Amino acid sequence: MNAMNAAKQQVTFQITPIPDEIARQVRGTGVSSWAKLPASTSIAKGYGPCRSCLRVFEVDKDERTFFTYNPFEGRAELPLPGPIFIHREECEPYRAEGFPPDLRDLPMLFEAFTAGGEMIGRVKVSQSDIEQQIGELFALPETEYIYVRNAEAGCFMAFIDRNGESR
Repeated sequence: MNAMNAAKQQVTFQITPIPDEIARQVRGTGVSSWAKLPASTSIAKGYGPCRSCLRVFEVDKDERTFFTYNPFEGRAELPLPGPIFIHREECEPYRAEGFPPDLRDLPMLFEAFTAGGEMIGRVKVSQSDIEQQIGELFALPETEYIYVRNAEAGCFMAFIDRNGESR
């Protein structure tokens, strides 16, 4: 079966936001989990999104906490820390099935990675073909997970794990 035929089959996946314990720790201590750098909180001047609930921020209203995060920690020996935001107050982490509605219209890149952290594919997301693009990347034999990156800011948004296998 070639990659295109495999991609057309039903692909089950789970969107994985940052771990709950990291969001709680940052909110409680004001310090990032990675390199123990200080976090800061301010009124949202951009859409975000929150890397816990995966909802966009209401500009000039929501309070958001900004901190440094290494999304590959526990996944691969690939240090790729960068800035992310979460709601200042606790929010319900994203655990629903399917792709988060608030992310669908955002500029994104999907990057496929092997278990060892090697990037083997990247696509600019077409909002009308999100599930098909996920299927095509998971059809690559070595794809372990997909990294969702903001195509404007370049930062981590979430992971996509195959068949609900989150880490």
